[in-house]
Amino acid sequence: MSTLEIKDLHASVETEDGPKEILRGVNLTVRAGETHAIMGPNGSGKSTLAYAVAGHPKYTVTSGEVLLDGENVLDMAVDERARAGLFLAMQYPVEVPGVSMANFLRSAATATRGEAPKLRTWVKEVKQAMSDLDISAEFADRSVNEGFSGGEKKRHEVLQLGLLKPKFAVLDETDSGLDVDALRVVSEGVNRYREGGETGVLLITHYTRILSHIKPDRVHVFSGGRVVESGGPELADELERSGYARFTQAAAAV
Repeated sequence: MSTLEIKDLHASVETEDGPKEILRGVNLTVRAGETHAIMGPNGSGKSTLAYAVAGHPKYTVTSGEVLLDGENVLDMAVDERARAGLFLAMQYPVEVPGVSMANFLRSAATATRGEAPKLRTWVKEVKQAMSDLDISAEFADRSVNEGFSGGEKKRHEVLQLGLLKPKFAVLDETDSGLDVDALRVVSEGVNRYREGGETGVLLITHYTRILSHIKPDRVHVFSGGRVVESGGPELADELERSGYARFTQAAAAV
């Protein structure tokens, strides 16, 4: 069973005034078959956690470890982390003009699987995955995310998730900017990815609405660059009722 362990992770970002510490000792363990939701106010460091784990060059990890099945991914290049089984669905997916979705997806699958998928099988696989996410077949010939709406970009992220089948997926506010129908479709895509029970999900969100579609095993409250409280799904219900004030005040007092 695969395990993702984040141990005492500290990370900073460069500003005009010098390095600013964002993550201040994050500890978190996600096992295959589990879905963990991270919730917290703006500026608490949730997205920094996602990007630090994935290897974004803007963020510098100053101490700590991120272990995937015992190996520290912080010692790996970004592409090596992807091949090891990590996946990041970005909050703001970037546009890649001149690269078609079809070529991008097959290249990504070849890189992560270690060999090119057989074309006939691959075409069927992609068509089914696109159909499941209500993505029109014409999108295969369009440049990656270019001219896509917010909802279309998020569907494309989940399309990658379903085709690449990583060990662990970090979903950075995948629900932001989605209308009710798009939220349902995207959530169903994530749930299909989880069906086998051999993968883990770290779901970062502000709102509880996505948690009515994607049921978490654990909920963590993030504030001041660290996890300040953890619990079951009922913790998300408390946040919906009472907000983050209790947790932000406690984090400020530390």
